[in-house]
Amino acid sequence: MNNRKQDKPIVAILTMHDNKRMFRGNLENFQEILETGTRMGHLVYVVTVKELDPAKYSVKGYSYNRSTKQWESGYFPRPQVVYNRIPGRVDEHKPWVRNRIEELQRAKGISLYNSGFFNKWNLFQSLKSSSKTRGLVPATRRLLNSGVLLKMLQSYPSLYLKPESGKAGKGIMTVKCSRRAPTTYRLKIQTDRKSSIYKTSNFYSLWSRIQRKTGSIPYIVQQGIELATSRNRPFDLRVLAQKNRRGLWRVTGIGARLAGSRSITTHVPRGGSVEDPQRLLSATFGAEMTDAHLQRVQASALQIARQIESSTKGMIGEMSMDLGIDRSGNLWFFEANAKPMKFDEPEIRKKSLERIFYYSSYLAEQQKE
Repeated sequence: MNNRKQDKPIVAILTMHDNKRMFRGNLENFQEILETGTRMGHLVYVVTVKELDPAKYSVKGYSYNRSTKQWESGYFPRPQVVYNRIPGRVDEHKPWVRNRIEELQRAKGISLYNSGFFNKWNLFQSLKSSSKTRGLVPATRRLLNSGVLLKMLQSYPSLYLKPESGKAGKGIMTVKCSRRAPTTYRLKIQTDRKSSIYKTSNFYSLWSRIQRKTGSIPYIVQQGIELATSRNRPFDLRVLAQKNRRGLWRVTGIGARLAGSRSITTHVPRGGSVEDPQRLLSATFGAEMTDAHLQRVQASALQIARQIESSTKGMIGEMSMDLGIDRSGNLWFFEANAKPMKFDEPEIRKKSLERIFYYSSYLAEQQKE
């Protein structure tokens, strides 16, 4: 057990145990978080839900040995701050896991932040309830039956179908409706880096095909937005918002993602590519308008973060969000992620790692007060 005097708060990265490799999650990400925290003077380690008992003052955790390039187990003092990085919704929704998270939230001397994944439907409901963010949200409904889909198709020629609890573009479909006689429906289904297309002139054949794909998974249906393009491919913006050392929301960075040639989404795992937002926007809207667009993106991202936080239980310290600018220059919100993936841009990545510990120090100070 490490008994050294600790001036800065002890931080634990929370994840799930794994019988094959000690714990789950992105090990490279955890390693970089540990190295940043150590460099900034923190004692930081990885801990699993099963092993983090708030009633105990000694905790079994894991650290990374750079010499051997191996993860090692050991015993550490109980953390003052717990950074939730449980990687999967299924695990996080297990009753015993929820009970442990609630125990940690009640425990004296411990601050847990990022209490759980977001639900897409709840996000849109929250943003539509505020006059400051309402105009950023495309028309969205729950896909409860064929009538909902038909009504949306009558209003919008292009739609997105998304799982309420999906991430990284998994399970997304698009539907396009041609008004020519006979009416033609075109369903595009994302599969890894490619997509398959189904065409029909019969609405109920379309609905049957969608039902086979969605199964029992709750979906939303959303107005399709004609995004600005580069090289004839749509692009959107990835924004990372985090709390700073004073506990205030700040934009850590803005990246751009260009859709793959055969992909519905701009997500990199689905074939999208990392791009420079300034360059893409300048080529589309000109240099002067680009600065105005980026300023609006920053301001809107902070409004979105505050609004989502106001309707979410527990403390939130960060979120990434997907925003898009359409061909007319209007800004739209598409989704937010409570547990952001690594940003590929080195400057954003470095700043994001440091802000994890700036906010952790703020939480520890709030405990003292």
